[in-house]
Amino acid sequence: MARPKIEKSICSVPEFVEFSANNSTSEDVVVMTYEEYETILLIDYKHLQQEDCAKRMDVSRTTVQFIYTSARNKVADFLVNGKKLQIEGGNYKVCKDKSKNCSKGHCNKCLNDD
Repeated sequence: MARPKIEKSICSVPEFVEFSANNSTSEDVVVMTYEEYETILLIDYKHLQQEDCAKRMDVSRTTVQFIYTSARNKVADFLVNGKKLQIEGGNYKVCKDKSKNCSKGHCNKCLNDD
């Protein structure tokens, strides 16, 4: 029997979920999950190490590495081949640690840089 999939914690669902090149003629769509987007956000945009990203997403570092590799491959396919990119679905839970100090739906846990 297969192991049950663990829900990954994400801060919020992204505001922008569809992307395409202005001159794209491709009807091919690359679908990125919300947890793949979260790894790109935390590792590439916020410059966190995979270990810190894993803590914020409540998963192991090896799980983050797998998700991150998949996300980077999808971004490369989108950019190189002029496909459309959609962010949707996945196996995730939105962090409930919200407070007055939240910014664009990001909780204190996700904004904290330690």
